Amino acid sequence: MNVIGPQIKRLREQNHMTQEELTAQCNLIGWNISRSTLAKVESQVRRVTDSEVALMAEALKVEISKLYEEAE
Repeated sequence: MNVIGPQIKRLREQNHMTQEELTAQCNLIGWNISRSTLAKVESQVRRVTDSEVALMAEALKVEISKLYEEAE
């Protein structure tokens, strides 16, 4: 389980992005992630590594700490 999945989904939706758009942004910065994998991350089924957390923050254009705000 991961603790940032719901925050990723919330931030993605706040930015009016689809899962496809976010995965495309991740792919542009070097993280080859599929829409189905992102869905698993958002639903807390798939774990994320520290480097993936950093890439997700970059793709969402937020500080890493923003991904953990709701989890504290």
